[in-house]
Amino acid sequence: MGPTRRGKGTKWMVVVDGQGIPLGKHLASASPHESRLLETTLDETYRQEHIQRLIYDRAGDSDPLRQRLAARGIDLIAPHKRGRKKPPTQDGRKLRRYKRRWKMERTFAWLSNFRRLVVRYEHKLQLYSAFFHLACILIVLPRL
Repeated sequence: MGPTRRGKGTKWMVVVDGQGIPLGKHLASASPHESRLLETTLDETYRQEHIQRLIYDRAGDSDPLRQRLAARGIDLIAPHKRGRKKPPTQDGRKLRRYKRRWKMERTFAWLSNFRRLVVRYEHKLQLYSAFFHLACILIVLPRL
């Protein structure tokens, strides 16, 4: 992957459903900002046509990103960054759904239980991606 400040790193971008089951992933260098990787992650998502709302963190507070996702029919629910110059684009009613973001964070905790993903031993992205898929399968199987 690409070089970062401390060497090499991998950023996990994962799309999960309302129960915390992974639907799609995108593995990339840790250098680019998350908002640039979000659309490629959605392109690699299983059943992407059924995504209506996307709950995201403050990193996704970007008006151009909101417009591009709205063109796809996706409503971005993310709190605004501090010090935002433009007026807010969403009210508090939508942000009530942000409380359910813990389900996505729980999925990252499940993925972090696999040491092979946390400590990246593989140099090739295809091998690392295969182990990532295997971890997602092991997460999904008990919940079927």
